[in-house]
Amino acid sequence: MSSSTGPEGGLPVRMPRPRKPGRHRRPEPVVAPEGAPALVLAVPGVPSDAARGLAEEIISIARSELPGLDARIAFVDGTEDAFPGVEAVLAQVAAERAARSARRAQDPSAAEEAVEEPGPEGPAPSAVVVPLLAGPDASVLGRIREAVQNGEAGAELTDVLGPHPLLAEAVHVRLSEAGLARADRARLFTVATAADGIVLATSGGAEAVQVAGITGMLLAARLAVPVLAAPLDEPGAIARAAGELKSAGSQQLALAPCLIGPEAPEGLVEAAAQEAGCHAAEPLGAYPAVGKLVASAYGAKAGISPANAPQGTMAR
Repeated sequence: MSSSTGPEGGLPVRMPRPRKPGRHRRPEPVVAPEGAPALVLAVPGVPSDAARGLAEEIISIARSELPGLDARIAFVDGTEDAFPGVEAVLAQVAAERAARSARRAQDPSAAEEAVEEPGPEGPAPSAVVVPLLAGPDASVLGRIREAVQNGEAGAELTDVLGPHPLLAEAVHVRLSEAGLARADRARLFTVATAADGIVLATSGGAEAVQVAGITGMLLAARLAVPVLAAPLDEPGAIARAAGELKSAGSQQLALAPCLIGPEAPEGLVEAAAQEAGCHAAEPLGAYPAVGKLVASAYGAKAGISPANAPQGTMAR
């Protein structure tokens, strides 16, 4: 015989641990529902295998945040089958949704297909386009917006990924990986090559510099050194920013790209760093925070909240 506490006369049986109640309980995983809009990641810059590989890594991170996510890669300047443009990918998404609707019309009792119900403001979008940009770039965003408007997919466009505290964290990590900053201010060790002034490079014009400046303030608070944002795509701007920092007392400078990577022409970061006479960190690339921000931007438009949605988005 046995009792609720274990076999009679024997050792107690390990009982299931009750689920921890309260605000410290681990959130239930969120899964993208059937029929949810597709995520279309719009990759700027020259289409290439490297850019596609980077986008695939970022999408993999986004899927880990939101399992079941239907994600596609589109290139802002894509023209070939290997590198499809935004409008072509949206057309494919729309065609697939129309085919699903046709199958349901022929067999309304089919249970395996989700019904795409209209929301309070009309039909749900077939796709949510997320620009792979840390900051605004009017030229790139204009081409993406035009592709969305020309398409018949009923797609919606999200904002860019920054500014956000997670981007400041990502820049900090890239600096520490290059030996240009301490990995953690709380750890009492020094880095011989740590910079005492940071030029935060961005692209996209004056608005992009203004937005990067917000990330720069967050980065300055993390590193306790001055940070000055400057446009990478304006000749001489990085060198001028470096000169300002040196005039203010900084001696050992570093260039930190506030860029994902594909939006900057190859070699531009290295050339700007050489002109400014400083070392450079790597672009943000597929840092986990980038994938999380992509999933969060998608979820906000699609009405889905990933379980680990990043907090602290700053309004512009």
